[in-house]
Amino acid sequence: MNMRENMLSLYRREGYEKAPAGFNLCPSKIEEFQRKHPEAESYQDYFEFPYRIVVDPGFGWAFENNGLLPERNVDWNEFYPEGFSHRVDFDIWGVAHEENPNSMHMTQMHHPMQDFDSVEQIENYPWPDFTGVDFEQFADSCRNIRSRGLAVFVWMECTIWETAWYIRGMDNLMLDMTMGDPKASRLLDIITEKACYRAEKFAAMDSDILGLGDDIGMQNTTIMSPEMYRQWLQPRLKKVIDAAKSVNPDILISYHSCGKATGLIPELIEAGIDILNPVQPECMDFEKVHADFGDKISFNGTIGTQQLMPFGTPQEVKDQVKKNLDIAGQKGGLFCCPSHVIEPEVPWENIEAYVEACREYK
Repeated sequence: MNMRENMLSLYRREGYEKAPAGFNLCPSKIEEFQRKHPEAESYQDYFEFPYRIVVDPGFGWAFENNGLLPERNVDWNEFYPEGFSHRVDFDIWGVAHEENPNSMHMTQMHHPMQDFDSVEQIENYPWPDFTGVDFEQFADSCRNIRSRGLAVFVWMECTIWETAWYIRGMDNLMLDMTMGDPKASRLLDIITEKACYRAEKFAAMDSDILGLGDDIGMQNTTIMSPEMYRQWLQPRLKKVIDAAKSVNPDILISYHSCGKATGLIPELIEAGIDILNPVQPECMDFEKVHADFGDKISFNGTIGTQQLMPFGTPQEVKDQVKKNLDIAGQKGGLFCCPSHVIEPEVPWENIEAYVEACREYK
């Protein structure tokens, strides 16, 4: 099997030959890698990741994709009358991302619909028009990745819930949902319709995995009750998944949620997900989650970036990788990897220990 075939067989729980490795580095860690390995084109190539990422034009932090949409001639500052203290980037949804000199690569988000009080304002908002995007350029990228024997992962996270609250503000949106306000329905429906369109486009390409997701977990519980999730978000997520699988039934659906998402896993499975990420170990017990759901879905993650990667020893990292892969067993079902971005405080020795553990696993 080539790397793509090995990875997909693992996710389909049909066995695998090698435990794959993968992670995302924050900007300062990318710079550190480049200093250590100036000869390498990328850390993905150097560490032989079995996939490459294609970023959805609807992903809020993909500012480089802003120019792909038809020109709207919007002065986004009009939605923020109080202004800003630091430099700001506006994403394609109109959300303002304000830099802070004390927070490295993290930004503060400001919400353009914070003060909206009518459905009409939502209807008349300058929404991004994805029908004007030339998706052929993404198709070219997908074909190129597949030709190298690698899997195509489409990064389409912040699919519905997160995009909605980024635009409206979490407090406002939660209140709208609790009160059954029509503003919540219309906002979520518009975002869902646009997500379905993009999901169909990516499913029609040589995409192997469609990465959806919205953070629905906090450190110790879910961000909303199962009843609220079933009412407001699960049917809309299912629409997006159904749209993709109606075009390509073989595409795998990965779903990301930080925090303790355990209580909503049955709803996610019912919606049609195939892979759950990241099974954050500070919040979820992988052994129990696997015992309860490992015959229905596969997993990505399980190596903590809150505790183990920054504060553990290289041997502790290796031991945890082996333990989790042993739990999944020979049929696979776990792409064992860090649960989130590798941040500046993670020692480089722990990154190398993680990769070595994957390569040494038998």
